[in-house]
Amino acid sequence: MKARDIVRARGHPLIQGIHPTTFEVTRDETLTLSGDCIIGVAADKGAADLDPGLKAVLCDDRAVLTTRLIAGGQTVEVRSRGSAALTLDHPADLVWRRSDFVSDRTVGIHADRVAAGLPREFIEALRRGEELVVELEAEIPEGS
Repeated sequence: MKARDIVRARGHPLIQGIHPTTFEVTRDETLTLSGDCIIGVAADKGAADLDPGLKAVLCDDRAVLTTRLIAGGQTVEVRSRGSAALTLDHPADLVWRRSDFVSDRTVGIHADRVAAGLPREFIEALRRGEELVVELEAEIPEGS
């Protein structure tokens, strides 16, 4: 079983991309320096708005989530996992986490990349306000 969705956001001059355990995309229009995990603002979706088919797949402990972050002509791929504990009902935020912590904002756990691990050229493009396209593709591998 496989499902997809796309979230569109944009960068912001205060994007730092230095958080060691998460990264976040938010519907909020602005951010402060304390939001060091945020890599995209003014998103067209929060967790609650994701495609129902994608949400159904993500809420399975076997789910594998591949997220492609596209901005400034660069693509960064992030692999994470779904969880039966996900609620995916936050109206504004989408958060990928290195840990297995789950909240209403969490879309992926055990992420292989976090804000601090994103290429600095990618973060610079976001600081220039480039559009950020977030492609999410979740699947439950056959035989799992």
